[in-house]
Amino acid sequence: MEEQLNGVSSAMREKVRQVLRDVEQRYQVRVLYACESGSRGWGFASPDSDYDVRFLYVHQPQWYLRVEPQRDVIELPIDQELDVCGWEWRKTLGLLKRGNPTLIEWLDSPVVYQESQESVAALRSQVPQWFSAQRARWHYLSMARKNFRGYLQGEQVRLKKYFYVLRPLLAVRWIEAGKGVPPMRFDQLLAGTVDEPRLLAEIHQLLQSKQRAGEAEYGPRRERIHGFIAKELAADVRQQALPDSLADSDRELDELLYRTVMS
Repeated sequence: MEEQLNGVSSAMREKVRQVLRDVEQRYQVRVLYACESGSRGWGFASPDSDYDVRFLYVHQPQWYLRVEPQRDVIELPIDQELDVCGWEWRKTLGLLKRGNPTLIEWLDSPVVYQESQESVAALRSQVPQWFSAQRARWHYLSMARKNFRGYLQGEQVRLKKYFYVLRPLLAVRWIEAGKGVPPMRFDQLLAGTVDEPRLLAEIHQLLQSKQRAGEAEYGPRRERIHGFIAKELAADVRQQALPDSLADSDRELDELLYRTVMS
């Protein structure tokens, strides 16, 4: 059997790394970090789930010495297997400064294809200073509301869409409990936020079904899960303000940008 690590075969890992090498050569950049951002990173992939590869990259120094701003995203054409997209390093640091939850998730991915340890360790060390519980709560709550309205209104629903609502709602619970940055893995979120036995059993059963079924698989509405989602979305506790980021200066981010570009 082909070696698997966190649900990604060694052959697929090598394929992704080759794509990243091609990106470096074509765009004259250095990829600092690359990971899984979708269901394979969250821990509820189906057998036919695609690979959502996200990466952070830095240009050569002269790129940063232009009068006009340049494009700061690299997006490759999406096919049935790979969805590959990257953010430039200065953009990345600006997003961290604004407490961007998506970026913070990437840095906690269990599936890492490539990593420049010094630069990424320095980036991760900045996360606690810039994480905003208030912004993260609204990010995840908005995501849950949007996905609930869009995907869970019928008697038959796509199994994967339950997790597109459950996961952000559990992240909200984690944040509101004062636990800080929510983990990317769904199983860790679940263990840290839900202790009602019958609800847990239904979620675990749904998770097993999702991991065996195809991406497009439909199933009947799960009433206990549906009731939990409706209750969480209706909760009025969210009027309470949560802490914003702790940082009061960009200096360390500026220094990290300079060190990374000049190295």
